[in-house]
Amino acid sequence: MAQELAARASVELGTAHFKEANEQVRAALERADVVELHRVYAQRYLGCAMPAGKRLEIHGTPGNDMACYMDGGAIEVFGNAQDQIGNTMNAGSIVIHGRCGDAAGYAMRGGEIFVRDGCGWRVGIHMKQYEQKRPTIVIGGDAGSFLGEYMAGGVIVLLGRPGEYLATGMHGGVIYLRSKLDARDVPQGLVLEAVDEADKELLRDLLGRYNDAFADELGAPLADDGEGFWRLRPASSRPYASMYAN
Repeated sequence: MAQELAARASVELGTAHFKEANEQVRAALERADVVELHRVYAQRYLGCAMPAGKRLEIHGTPGNDMACYMDGGAIEVFGNAQDQIGNTMNAGSIVIHGRCGDAAGYAMRGGEIFVRDGCGWRVGIHMKQYEQKRPTIVIGGDAGSFLGEYMAGGVIVLLGRPGEYLATGMHGGVIYLRSKLDARDVPQGLVLEAVDEADKELLRDLLGRYNDAFADELGAPLADDGEGFWRLRPASSRPYASMYAN
């Protein structure tokens, strides 16, 4: 029985200052693998650098930089999240039962973020990948401007509509869109093309997991066959080479 009790803990944050709140959360994670946080009111840095094997279940609205530098843990938010979730995230999983703010996945290096609804500006900015580390963001609603700005690697799946300045400065990775862009809206240096079978296989996996994460809230599951998507990618490995002196 003592082992079962140690496996899960519950913490109520209320109006605690973010430093005090994070001290409580870290202490709870030392004695339990799963920690429920209740009455979360915009406290910053929750779950930062959390390792594999640890899980936060957040009821409320976590503040900026949730899961920054996270290194393999899992966070599920039953509500909205603020800005810069997953900042420089290395590994792990984030599920948001709502929407997220600006710059989610900033400089993200690995792991995955699933957002049921829309997102703010500059989501996926400076995302990058190395060998088997391939960060992934799935956004269920519309995105603000500058989605995928300066993106250097990884995967973004957008189920709603993109905002202005999509993929500005993008030079790596791929963005999957459910609606085709007008040719005038495809940024210079990028290519928009129909998905192939390898893309569909990846999309089937990600859309199936999106459906699983939000099954009780979607009403009807999304079609997860990968059909009808478009792939936005750099035209070459150095699409902006002409802008620099040799």
